Amino acid sequence: MPSELSPGFLVAAPALLDPNFHRTVVLLVDHRDQGSLGFVINRPAPVESPEVLDALGLEVGEHGSAPDAVLVGGPMAPETGWVLFEQGEERLESSEVVEVSESMAVTASREMLTSIVTQSRVKRFVVALGYAGWGPQQLDGEIAQGAWIPVDLDTRVVFDTPYADRWAAALRNLGIDPARLTSTGSAGLS
Repeated sequence: MPSELSPGFLVAAPALLDPNFHRTVVLLVDHRDQGSLGFVINRPAPVESPEVLDALGLEVGEHGSAPDAVLVGGPMAPETGWVLFEQGEERLESSEVVEVSESMAVTASREMLTSIVTQSRVKRFVVALGYAGWGPQQLDGEIAQGAWIPVDLDTRVVFDTPYADRWAAALRNLGIDPARLTSTGSAGLS
């Protein structure tokens, strides 16, 4: 059974020093008793979208588009690619597409990526290399220890906010002034 945490953001508390997640914002796509799946949305990958498309042998079609960005989605399976996209009026319906929210979805399908790149069937999209994953009850334990701050999903943070500002923007959506957040995890409400 899905939880109230997903879809949503997990904002790394200042006390979370793990280099994979320090000051990250994770788009939590799925959170269940069996485990959780998400994607870091504020860490650009050391490659550009043309390089990724070249490596996959894809060319942007006449009516297509390249990804807005390539992100390090997380430390798990960094050789895998995921497409996070904002749907337009024409919704992509497929068993290979997981709806995150009314306007956002994710897929790991190369066929869907090809369709998006060549036919521009979505408003905006990013490619995430790898993902963040947690085993049964692991994420709940980390939240209870104060490592993560759950925040409601806001697609503007994913698609409109500069990478360097996403951590603070997600916290501000919760009413937390990032400047007043201490390394022990307590927060000053704005």
